Parts: sequence; C-alpha cells; structure tokens
Amino acid sequence: MLDEIREQPAALERTLRGGLRSAAALARVVETRRPAMVFIVARGTSDNAAQFARYLLEIATGIPVSLAAPSIFTLYGARVDLRNALAVAISQSGESTDTNVVLERAREQGALTVGITNEPRSSLARIAEHVLLVRAGRERSVAATKTYTGQLMMCYLLAHALGAKIRRDDLERLPEWTASALKLEPEIARLTERYRFMERAVVVGRGLNYANAFEFALKMMETCYVPADSFSAADFLHGPIAMVERSFPVFMFAPPGATWPGMQTVLERVQSVKAETLLITDRSHRAALETNVGRIVVPVKLGRRSATPEELFTPIPYIVPAQLFAAHLAAQKNIDPDRPRTLTKVTRTM
Repeated sequence: MLDEIREQPAALERTLRGGLRSAAALARVVETRRPAMVFIVARGTSDNAAQFARYLLEIATGIPVSLAAPSIFTLYGARVDLRNALAVAISQSGESTDTNVVLERAREQGALTVGITNEPRSSLARIAEHVLLVRAGRERSVAATKTYTGQLMMCYLLAHALGAKIRRDDLERLPEWTASALKLEPEIARLTERYRFMERAVVVGRGLNYANAFEFALKMMETCYVPADSFSAADFLHGPIAMVERSFPVFMFAPPGATWPGMQTVLERVQSVKAETLLITDRSHRAALETNVGRIVVPVKLGRRSATPEELFTPIPYIVPAQLFAAHLAAQKNIDPDRPRTLTKVTRTM
C-alpha cells in the first residue's frame, strides 16, 4: 500500500498524458451530441470518485449528474430512460458485475457511454464506447490508492471534454502537488502513534472534498478496522455531531474557499467539547493555520484561475495525507493493510 501511495506522482503524470487524446475524442462527440444529464455508476472506492465527479461536473459544466443505484437495474429490472444521457462507469478492475450491467443497459437505451478503468482488457473497456484509461500500473494492495487518484484525474478530463474551463497547465501540476504531499510521510507516521488505540472516528468534508471524507473513512475501516463515519459538514450539524464528546477523533478536510465557513462552524462546535480534531489543509489557508487544533498542512498553494480557485484542485493532494495516515495507522495496530481480512481485490455484486 505504501509503495503504491508513493507511486502516485508518476501514475498521475502517465494517466494525464495518456488520457488527453481520449478526452479530446470524447469532446468532439459531445459537440454534436451534448448530454442532457450525466449518469454515473460505481462501487466502493470508485463510488467515492463518482461522488467527486458529481460535484466537479455540476460546478464546472452545469450539467446535472445522477449517481446510479445499480440494484434498480440488477434486482428490480427497471427501465430508466437514458436516451439523452452520458452514462459513465468507474471501476478499478473493470470487472464489477453490477457496474457493467448498468452500463450495458444504458448503451442499449441509446446513452453515450464512457468507462473509466485501470484495466484496458477488462469487460468494462469492451462495453464502453469511450474509455478513459487510468494508467496507474497494476495495483496489488487490496486498498485502492493510486487508482483512486487516477480516477479523480480522469474526472477532470471528463469535465474538460464536457466544456469545463479547466486548464491543462493546472492539471499538469497535480503530480507535482502530490509529490509535495508525499513529503509529509515522516510527520504523519509519527502522528499516527497518538491514534494507535483509536476505536472509532468521524471524517467530515464538504463540496469537492466530500468524496475524500468517504474515501478516508473507507481506508480506516478496511485497513485499520476502525469504524469510521463520513459526513458532509452540513449534515453533520443536523444530528450526528451529538455523538462527539471529549477526545472523540474528528478528521476534517478544510480547504480555503466556499466550504470553509461551514467547516469552521463544525470546527468550533467540536472544539467546544474538546474533541480530538485533526485538519487536512494547505499552507495558503491562513484561517485554518491560525486555529488551535492538530493540522496536516499540504506544503503547496493550490489553484489560481478557476471559479473556485482555492478549492478546485485540492482533492488529489488532500487525499494523499489521509492514505498515508491509514497505512501507518495499520502498522501501529500491527495490521497488514495489503491483506485486509475477508476482502479481495475484485468484488462482484449484483
């Protein structure tokens, strides 16, 4: 797992370089066949990437996005009208049975179909009309890391193909920003000693980093066996915050920008009960750096020219410290994160 986390700058660079042509081909199709909506299907970590895609596409393109419930197709046999939709399936292996069934049904109904996968010879790659290939190399650890960030990179390219004003120059800096985040590993390894006996946790995010809250929680559950709940900052205040008490671990993705005021409100509330709070932020966020709580500070200033300059490009470099935290916490707990109990790399469900 650690080896694959460290491979991410090179994997992202390959993924971006190799995906530009495929994204350009999709953009030409979209010019004459613009979708009325985007319909995304995925499972597990890939479903967290889909959640990111939902926020990114709606913010950057204005096209409404729906996340599929595969059982509607596989168990209930329902027919959903997707004639004017772009259907996107995201799967690391390309062999997730229900994900592939949904994409097949969508194509049969006339939807334009896209597959995002790390496996060029997979079933998904054969089903989809357009393939955005993650070039992360073989991922041996059960816990997905480099394929997740590769999927996020492909979501940026998908948004670009749909007309989003995302600059290639900024995407080309994502591997560099990821490499900067990796420099935090010694600090994070030391930090996990404090959490060695953690038995439960909450992860809070919002907006473009909402998906990262789910992904961080998933990594702690599958590699460290720590029950971890993930929430939007807004939903958290509607009830779940009541379970937080003194020393309760609360992890927060806290970029500057549109989501910070809501995150700050959550931070003040959990501080009031003396929760064990840890922020993931970056060095440009002065307000977060002035708070009196634990922080993991990504050593880069992110974004410049987008509609949400402080936040748009944070999800990839922000998830890296969370991945490192989970891997090193597993080591603290004497757990092998590469072989979680009862899990396999490819999961097939219907």
